[in-house]
Amino acid sequence: MAQTPPPFAPFEWMIAWRYLRARRAEGGVSVMTWISLIGITLAVFALIATLAVRSGFRAEFVDTILGSNAHVTVYYTQQTDEFGRSSRTIADYETLAQAVGSVPGVTRAAPLVKGQVMATANSRNAGVEVFGIALEDLATIPRIADPDNARGELTRFSEGIAIGSGVAREIGVTLGDKVKLISPDGVKTAFGTSPRVKAYEVVYIFTAGRYDIDRTRVYMPFGEAQLYFNREGVADEIEVMVADPDRVEEMTLPIVQAGGQRALVWTWQDASGGFLRALEIEDNVMFIILSILVLIAAMNIVSGLIMLVKNKGRDIGILRTMGLTEGAVLRVFFICGAFTGILGTVAGVILGCLFALYIDPIFSFVNYVAGGGVWDPAVRGIYELPAQLRLPDVLSAIALSLGLSFIVTIFPARRAARMNPVEALRYE
Repeated sequence: MAQTPPPFAPFEWMIAWRYLRARRAEGGVSVMTWISLIGITLAVFALIATLAVRSGFRAEFVDTILGSNAHVTVYYTQQTDEFGRSSRTIADYETLAQAVGSVPGVTRAAPLVKGQVMATANSRNAGVEVFGIALEDLATIPRIADPDNARGELTRFSEGIAIGSGVAREIGVTLGDKVKLISPDGVKTAFGTSPRVKAYEVVYIFTAGRYDIDRTRVYMPFGEAQLYFNREGVADEIEVMVADPDRVEEMTLPIVQAGGQRALVWTWQDASGGFLRALEIEDNVMFIILSILVLIAAMNIVSGLIMLVKNKGRDIGILRTMGLTEGAVLRVFFICGAFTGILGTVAGVILGCLFALYIDPIFSFVNYVAGGGVWDPAVRGIYELPAQLRLPDVLSAIALSLGLSFIVTIFPARRAARMNPVEALRYE
């Protein structure tokens, strides 16, 4: 009794390979095969490139938030004193900072004084937000103390102010220049409140990586900020950094309990949650759209296989009469379609990974060809197009492409397998 060959036997691969490389004059469909291959390659490339840019944009956005802002902000509720004046300032800020800093998972708790003023120099003005903070606390903010680009010495912070590179560019100052800060909430006199104007030396210029931060932020020594904003002996809020910012919601209750009855908290997720949720929705929509693009590319395999089955009808009839089973014929044509999908996927993965790894020179070339101005940081918030190549994104693109390629291949392969050999040879 003859032994049935196992599935995907060598002769099935041999027949499939002959069909794939056959010329059109021999009944092959090499042109359709190439169209299918190129289509899947471009679709997988687009999918991986988009996923990489999406991941890079989110990572860059979150990193700039966590690297230059408080993970949790502790502030007090409004309170009215015996003179009828309402205030949210924190008088016992040192005690509160120590209590919050002792919460497990909190790495730092620093008192802050904040205010919005007008910065002026060289007859140019810019609205800025001043953060009054101690030098030892400022040195722990990664995107400020250790940015990608900085000028000056942070150790001289007590002698002046630190400003963002966008502020420096806006008012035309550099290290050693004087900047006047004008606050409408100045000295109270019998004739009303007069603006407070004071000049400070620029001792440090930082680039945090976010245009809105670099364009508006100024850091001032904590004690000087108390004097300038009439906050003698008080602070506006407590800036808290935690070890695991992604789990900050789990720490809000212990921090509130440590802060006391008047304490309220505001996390970085509260401040940016809407934007992150919008990014997540956009990510899902983009993945669906690009999945459809991969499906459309995979459908070219169906067209090519249908033409191949039609052109190879005589061969199918002969193979069936020689004893080839329906399953063997199905596997032959399945290999033809799947092989195209595999090659296209591999080529697309290579191109997508190269794009993500070399996105900076690619983007620089595009910017050069377009004459500059392709990426406006004032609109997009960050200075360059980021890309982060993540293994889960690559694996999801591979799984999607191969899965769709294999699924759509089954239908024309089944049609070939069920072809009646008598009908296939009737007019031969």
